[in-house]
Amino acid sequence: MTSLQPSAQPRLAFIGAGRLGTALARACAARGEAVVAVASRSQAAAEQLAAQLTVKLPACRALSPAQAVQAADWVFLTVSDDAIASLAESLPWRPGQLALHCSGATELSALAAAARAGAQTAGFHPLQIFSDPEQAEYLLAGSTVAIELGAADAALQQRLHGLAQVLGMQPLQLPPGSRAAYHAAANFSASFLLSLLEEAAQLWAQVGLPESAALPALLPLARGTLAAAQARGLAGALSGPIARGDLGVVAAHLQALDALGGSHGTFYRELAQRQLHLAALGARLDEDRLQALQALIASPT
Repeated sequence: MTSLQPSAQPRLAFIGAGRLGTALARACAARGEAVVAVASRSQAAAEQLAAQLTVKLPACRALSPAQAVQAADWVFLTVSDDAIASLAESLPWRPGQLALHCSGATELSALAAAARAGAQTAGFHPLQIFSDPEQAEYLLAGSTVAIELGAADAALQQRLHGLAQVLGMQPLQLPPGSRAAYHAAANFSASFLLSLLEEAAQLWAQVGLPESAALPALLPLARGTLAAAQARGLAGALSGPIARGDLGVVAAHLQALDALGGSHGTFYRELAQRQLHLAALGARLDEDRLQALQALIASPT
């Protein structure tokens, strides 16, 4: 089959009916994209997703992975990172197709089998969480999607950016070789936030406060911080004793955390160093106060 004409709407297939595939396929269908096939290692999961999509797209079918590739122009591999390369090797790609994976960290070389068969390759990674596919479908709008092409193609880049905009997403063009570092950075803004909250819950429990009260008490604080960052940037949103240059409070924090043992004090010091950097960027403190805080944070108790 020849490649699509620039004005034609591509027929889309999704191989992988997990949380990401479900959210992305539903979002595409809801916005009028031609999702013609879904496939999964579980036929029941594929049939369930196809049934959801046929409300908008009667032509969508649950097929085998090979049949889905044969039916579509653009094929999204929405499977786990470790499964992308082996799945790509098993599929009957053809010239003129587009093979996309939706991993943040996996390089496009995982789609080498598609490229050898004459298909184009790309990455299309929505920068969003998918713990609840129904909610994620609506969270896509306003999020960023990282796009990378296997070969320079201005027309294809424009079309992928167009799909992002149809979904209400902001396209971010990734340079080659950047995926792992980009994805690691994204984790700091997502799941690693949970590690900070878990550290707070541990500290509350260690000093006799009910651990069950930690999230109800601290989540509003976290939301307020994120809202401030959105409004004023990272340096402008900085608050707390380091932002104020309060040496006494920082010293008390360190003394209390070191007394609790474990890695609490070390963890605090690492984060405090990053806060000093933000304080310097925001010109919140004079040089003498910054140096005094630096010495206090660096010194062991």
